[in-house]
Amino acid sequence: MLKVSSGDLDNLELEETVIEIKRISKKTKGGNQIRFSALVVVGDKKGKVGLGLSKAPDVRNAIKKALAAAKKKMIKVPVSGTTIPFSVEEKFSAAKVLLKPAPPGSGIIAGGPMRVVLEAAGIKDVVGKILGTKNKASNVYATQKALETISRYYNKRQLS
Repeated sequence: MLKVSSGDLDNLELEETVIEIKRISKKTKGGNQIRFSALVVVGDKKGKVGLGLSKAPDVRNAIKKALAAAKKKMIKVPVSGTTIPFSVEEKFSAAKVLLKPAPPGSGIIAGGPMRVVLEAAGIKDVVGKILGTKNKASNVYATQKALETISRYYNKRQLS
């Protein structure tokens, strides 16, 4: 997994996408304490992508905190032409995702949250399938884990 250094982030043109905002309520002695949770994807469409999940008392601060977290956790994804180098199946919590390379011109054939992550990473042709849960956060993290796996094995191949 290649992390992006903070010095590199200043020069990047990042695209930010909010995937999900949830209202969270906690019962306390004084009544309900309401906060908001934001799930955000950040990418430069050239192989760098990051995810952030954060909570705050209001939506604006939750999104701002999630963006900061996503920029800190950016990874470099190897792109072979317009697709990924090889197929991968990855599991995170109850979410299971499958990513396969596709021929040029196919586009991103993937649903919902997976599509957002792949677009932010700059992958143009790929087939993806979400198996297991419909939870957006779990599916996004499973997709990121799959991209990290590709990155790890691709870098090992390059070294040997």
